Amino acid sequence: MLPDPLRRGPSLRIVGLMSGTSYDGVDVVAAEFTAAGDTLRLRPLGHRELAYPDDLRAEISALLPPAATTIEAVCRLDNRLGEVFAEAAAAGVELAGGAADAVVSPGQTVFHWVEAGRVRGTLQLGAPARVAARVGVPVLHDLRSADVAAGGQGAPLVPAFDALLLDPAAGPRAALNLGGIANLTVVAPGAPVLGYDVGPANALLDAAARRFLDRPCDIDGARAAAGRVHAALLARLLAEPYYAAPPPKSTGKELFHGGYLDAALAALGEPVAADDVLATLTELTARTVADACDRHRVTEVVAAGGGVRNPTLRARLAALGVGRWRLRTTDELGVPAQAKEAYAFALLGWLSWHGLPGAVPSVTGASRAAVLGSWTPAGPSAAAPRPPAPRRLVVDA
Repeated sequence: MLPDPLRRGPSLRIVGLMSGTSYDGVDVVAAEFTAAGDTLRLRPLGHRELAYPDDLRAEISALLPPAATTIEAVCRLDNRLGEVFAEAAAAGVELAGGAADAVVSPGQTVFHWVEAGRVRGTLQLGAPARVAARVGVPVLHDLRSADVAAGGQGAPLVPAFDALLLDPAAGPRAALNLGGIANLTVVAPGAPVLGYDVGPANALLDAAARRFLDRPCDIDGARAAAGRVHAALLARLLAEPYYAAPPPKSTGKELFHGGYLDAALAALGEPVAADDVLATLTELTARTVADACDRHRVTEVVAAGGGVRNPTLRARLAALGVGRWRLRTTDELGVPAQAKEAYAFALLGWLSWHGLPGAVPSVTGASRAAVLGSWTPAGPSAAAPRPPAPRRLVVDA
């Protein structure tokens, strides 16, 4: 169901929400979109970060693979997340000046079903009806399923934003997002847009921080900076078959989780100091990302996501790019690095509102470009004529 076309105007104010594989909180943005011919103008109206409480993070972690769960736990988490996203959406409406046309709430991914490199299904939780009830505007959700139904990976979806933002005429360029998973978009003159999940960015680093430091993350990469790369552990981690698989491909914490790290450490047969584990995982992220950038011969990498706040990781990435590509952030392009994905989902909302596809088949591997998401209405449109309530039903033969 599309929003009421009678409400379409020259500009739309859309609230975008994003909670990624790090599941540390919700990024909230408000954006005003205005179309003029084939140019779409985005005016950022503000962004906020709303942290998940510790018990909610624990509830999400307890449900994620490889943990076993129950339908009851899924239902409870779905509705609790819906309440959190509803509050986040309300904050976004405030950022929009008190009124918005739509909210994009992609939900919290809890499972991405991949078999033999093909995505069979995907599941995000977040009770969109609770969001619509809270803010009183249509809510776009379940953005990945339409692409999966068309044979695609359902991820990454941000390349649609990257492809519009980056000018390929400047030469091969890459947009890098460092969330729980590192994903890359590559634009180049005369070539189709490429995009895929490279591997873990913060997923294994955060798992190690929880295991060894009893903290959600290694703040500022300080402990990684104090450690040394453990060559044997790095070699074992780099042998992961996922890195050698060709795109299109996508991954998440169904592969790169705490148990995965435990297994790699156990296979070494020797203890590794906590700081050295963190240094090695930082090198793993930097190395796999740099290898991907080198493979596509990019000249510039524009980074965003929580990982750009890690000076140790940023410094290592910059060092690996010396002489080949330069590293900068989306802040220099007017898009806050910490909120880029939320702005990207707001854009996907604008596209779906107008019945335009948001998935890029050359990225996801889908057979066609799909219009993304399902709409949950907030109630009947004030602009639509409303018939009297029926009192009886007649069946015509």
